[in-house]
Amino acid sequence: MIDLVWLIPLLPLAGFLINGLGRNILSKGLVGFIGSAVVFLSFALSVGIFLELNGSDTKSFIVPLFNWIKVGALSIPFSFQIDPLSSLMLLIITGIGFLIHVYSIGYMHHDAGFNKFFSYLNLFVFFMLLLVLGSNYIVMFIGWEGVGLCSYLLIGFWFTNSSYASAAKKAFVMNRIGDLGFLIAVFLLFSSFGTLEFSELFPKVAGSGVAAGTLTLITILLFVGATGKSAQIPLFTWLPDAMAGPTPVSALIHAATMVTAGIYMICRSNVLFSLAPYTLDIVAIIGLATAFMAATIAITQTDIKKVLAYSTVSQLGYMFLGLGVGAFTGGFFHVITHAFFKALLFLGAGSVIHGMSNEQDMRLMGGLRKKLPITFITMLIGTIAISGIPPFSGFFSKDEILAHAYEHNKILWAVGVLTAMFTAFYMFRMLFLTFSGGFRGTEEQKHHLHESPASMTIPLIILAVLSAVGGFIGVPEVFGEHHWLQGFLSPVFGDSGEGEASALDHSTEYMLMGVSVAGAVIAAMVAYFRYAKNQYVPQPDSGNRNALENLSYHKYYIDEIYDAVIRRPLDIMSQFFFKVVDKAGIDGIVNGFGRSATEASRGLRLLQSGNTGFYIFMMVIGIIAMLVYGFFKVHS
Repeated sequence: MIDLVWLIPLLPLAGFLINGLGRNILSKGLVGFIGSAVVFLSFALSVGIFLELNGSDTKSFIVPLFNWIKVGALSIPFSFQIDPLSSLMLLIITGIGFLIHVYSIGYMHHDAGFNKFFSYLNLFVFFMLLLVLGSNYIVMFIGWEGVGLCSYLLIGFWFTNSSYASAAKKAFVMNRIGDLGFLIAVFLLFSSFGTLEFSELFPKVAGSGVAAGTLTLITILLFVGATGKSAQIPLFTWLPDAMAGPTPVSALIHAATMVTAGIYMICRSNVLFSLAPYTLDIVAIIGLATAFMAATIAITQTDIKKVLAYSTVSQLGYMFLGLGVGAFTGGFFHVITHAFFKALLFLGAGSVIHGMSNEQDMRLMGGLRKKLPITFITMLIGTIAISGIPPFSGFFSKDEILAHAYEHNKILWAVGVLTAMFTAFYMFRMLFLTFSGGFRGTEEQKHHLHESPASMTIPLIILAVLSAVGGFIGVPEVFGEHHWLQGFLSPVFGDSGEGEASALDHSTEYMLMGVSVAGAVIAAMVAYFRYAKNQYVPQPDSGNRNALENLSYHKYYIDEIYDAVIRRPLDIMSQFFFKVVDKAGIDGIVNGFGRSATEASRGLRLLQSGNTGFYIFMMVIGIIAMLVYGFFKVHS
């Protein structure tokens, strides 16, 4: 089965080619079937490979496809690596991807670009699979750039809206900044170790004698790449704007797959990062700062997708916190659980938007619980899961990250718990504003209000089940259970020096769990009394918000700061170079030579008068000049 791994990315690529080339010929039903079927087949193969790997004594396989680049000492084969980490990512990408494809059949059914949309989705899945399957940094980088391209195409799918097109360009440009750091790190890795193959590189690192400063620089540059793709400070502002894309795009790219690429890359490079403790401290601090900042912004947002967007940024920060404190298994565990409940929440939000005739403002919703019962129940499960309330999935992964943070630094743990409380508050705020109280929309919206079709609700139900039980793959040993995920990933993270949460005594672990759960429940209750019982609805007038609320609502004016500090000075500089250096300087010199030639030719052409007497006269003058020159040369 492992030898067939090449079929996993090939099938979505085939779907892209069929749907893309036949988009003007094939029916929507056939396109939806082909687009979903190829991803399902990839999922079936991924399940087979996972089962074979789990039952095998060998936990890492290299599947060579062909020799790709061979220049001097540089040898880059196009090959795939199958190990516990990549096999789990295959299940997430193809499994969640298939559900989102099915959901998109109902959500995008009336869109004129339906066929093109499915071809883009298939192309994205292909590149994401390439990213996680690559056995070296170059194949990973191809997938890395490919998902960036597909993100641009899908965010700007409705490109006739200029603000949506601008959001796509913003995502593309900000990702390129991070990608430059990644690319420089790859060059440094090759110059330092002579290979980019994971199976050759990582064993070399520990005994290579390479200076610690070089490793620190390489890992910092890799982290810069991760901050772009996984939306961390300072490269996080593109992700909330990316909500301009259709909701299935938000669920697939900005919840379950693409934004976790940075986490995957650091997990894959755990050997490098474990030897660069300074970088790990930076990762933890940046991750926690991003988690806290995004959570405080989400508290005041009124667009249902913007709340989930900043929630995604915050949860990604939590994952980086886990990686930074050495909890590689815990960070990746949160990738898995987050894929379940955040995909569920985004698709649930899409169901609400679909029922509300494309309305996204929560202030104009309310009372949807009876009209959209399946959507409400599934989103309730997703909200409980992301809030870290047991026994739902988010509790187990968050608890593991917080336990490691407590061991590493008590301040990191305290801020992490506070961030978790904010998460519970803004998520239950979103739930109550959307589903409780009376309906606040228009009569026309009320008349058309309806539950989504089965193609949309069935994926919601499946994701709700996964969000409820998915955490049991990592039950902490304090409950007398074996941590299955840690054991499964140990071949990948075994050499990273990952600390064990069980180093804490049981009473401390119970205390940490109690504090985080109590905080989440208290925050949920505050949201309930404010938005459900008292039915408070945020007002559009900024005069009703205090200074802190206004700062949060306007996202700390970070976009405005970037605009003033970075964009405008660059615009002024570019205008200077255009008008002074380019137009007046370079163009002036080039055009000056041209004008000189033109003016000179204007004068010289007067000599060509056509008068024979004038020509004879000039010949005589020329002969005399030559004789005079010869005379003086002889007597000099």
